[in-house]
Amino acid sequence: MNNAFITGLCFLILALTHQLSIAQTFTNYTTADGLLSNNVNCLSIDATDNIWFGTQAGVSFFDDILFTSFTTTSHPGLADNNVVAIYAADDGTIWAGTDFGLSHYNGSAWATYTTADGLGDDRVKCIAEDTLGTIWIGTNDGVTSFDGSVWTSWGVAEGLPFGGVTHIEVHSTGTIYMGSGLGGVLVYNGSAFTVISEFEGLVNDKVRSIVIDASDNKWVGTESGISVLDASDMVSGSHTQIFQLPPPDTLNPVEDVVIDTNGNIWAAIYVDYLVTEGGVSMYNGSYWRSYDEGDGLIGPVVKQMAVDASNELWITTSSGVSKMSGIPNGLDEMEIETLQVYPNPSNQWLHVAVNQNTKLTVFNIEGRILFSDQGSGTVQKIDVSQWARGIYVISAGGINKRVVVTN
Repeated sequence: MNNAFITGLCFLILALTHQLSIAQTFTNYTTADGLLSNNVNCLSIDATDNIWFGTQAGVSFFDDILFTSFTTTSHPGLADNNVVAIYAADDGTIWAGTDFGLSHYNGSAWATYTTADGLGDDRVKCIAEDTLGTIWIGTNDGVTSFDGSVWTSWGVAEGLPFGGVTHIEVHSTGTIYMGSGLGGVLVYNGSAFTVISEFEGLVNDKVRSIVIDASDNKWVGTESGISVLDASDMVSGSHTQIFQLPPPDTLNPVEDVVIDTNGNIWAAIYVDYLVTEGGVSMYNGSYWRSYDEGDGLIGPVVKQMAVDASNELWITTSSGVSKMSGIPNGLDEMEIETLQVYPNPSNQWLHVAVNQNTKLTVFNIEGRILFSDQGSGTVQKIDVSQWARGIYVISAGGINKRVVVTN
């Protein structure tokens, strides 16, 4: 085999993975643009579509033109510069969570609340707001609610599982769904908690994110993928191979889950085991489509996402912030591209769609052609059940996409 060809193919595998169509673009922001730190932990979008970022060095506010900074030096009421959770409340105020308490910004000054004020634990993990305007704070020990005057806390002593509360999602009915760090999903109906765990079919009890779609399905992001709860809170399915990872990293640790204005599900995936891999994937109801550094994402260590009023996806990472514009409307828009491959990864069948009269070729890592066909404009089914585990490249119409076979 020609060494130059092998070198070129390896370059394609690293650099030309599942390319975006022209419609999708990434705009990246770093400290050079005004961010306080490139290590951005969290974000929240306020009512006027401005974005608040919690970074390792303080809070950065972005009005789509300029960044404004808030630190313990410039604003002494902020509890700590390492902001791990942030929330823009309906009343226009901002809540920021740190390992040293909960800070509140009223538009002119910051004030901090700790266990001395009624917070259940100073180590804050997440913040949300219910339908009555009560602020809910997930902590390392459990959860605390604050209605503006009264603090109420639940923790291990009150029967909650160990691991604290990592995420809070409020249903339109007022029911609150909480992700536990070790104990599954906690459902609070206003008077009592119900636990949904691996015993009920959850793919993993280490829950990191929850989002509720228009059909009342709850998409639960865990350390091992996503479990879907139906309208009755029964586990109805799971997604464990969401993002293309090289073997043996097939199960996907989910950092965050959100829904765009078209109803597509987005998952942020990050794994740091044998190699550092990460990115975001979109589910259009039929298959997942992945985006990573090769597509323009600023870095692999993804942390949190949010969708703004223009249906742009904002992604925080340890390398800065990415804004993805022109995201697909769904299945129809994604299928008009020259080359579509799904599911990916796969261990049995690959469905490959190419435009009519476009030659399709599949290479292995050694550059050997395993499959070749002149596109007919229909979906090809390629049996990969006998292929060796590894990475392959599918080429069509000048587009090269990486495929992971997990046999």
